[in-house]
Amino acid sequence: MLVGFDFDNTLISYDALFRKVAVDKGLLPDVTPPHKNAVRDSLRQQGMEEEWIHLQGEVYGSRILEAEPYPSMQLSLRRLSALQVPMCIVSHKTRTPYRGEPFDLHAAARGWLAQEGFHDAEGLGWPGDRVYFELTKEAKIARILELGCTHYVDDLPEILDLLPAVVEKIFFTPRGDAAAHPEWKVMRDWNQLPGLLGL
Repeated sequence: MLVGFDFDNTLISYDALFRKVAVDKGLLPDVTPPHKNAVRDSLRQQGMEEEWIHLQGEVYGSRILEAEPYPSMQLSLRRLSALQVPMCIVSHKTRTPYRGEPFDLHAAARGWLAQEGFHDAEGLGWPGDRVYFELTKEAKIARILELGCTHYVDDLPEILDLLPAVVEKIFFTPRGDAAAHPEWKVMRDWNQLPGLLGL
């Protein structure tokens, strides 16, 4: 068994941070729901697409350390580690934002993982070579297959659709707001993961 995980919106939740940064910058009122899509839709409705693009670069770059892990994510990964289940992160992430400040998004994400104890002996103790940030979706799929992931967890249906049947697909949808393929397993809460893996 080798369990692979997406990074953005799977391990790390940006929902509250998107709202916080948008409010801090005076783009939206603080009554905006704390969800990434609510922030995006509110800005687009006001013709503020450019502001949305720059906001993403800031959230994924300079302010990523303020983002929260999904509840129970670390607890579930620790349970898998205790069972000696091999795990890795394979994510599609551009090196820098499309526009705006040229933050190194890969370094920012690795900084968040370090902050959350992924590489600490007292934490998950993962070596750095278990984390892969790929520049394209195609490279992400190729890496998942090259590593031999038997299971893969992602919040994007379009990624799971690209994986062959030999990979057990686990669709992470914490709000249940997207339809899953009938052959996929669905994870609404990280506490469900060990059971979905048959552990």
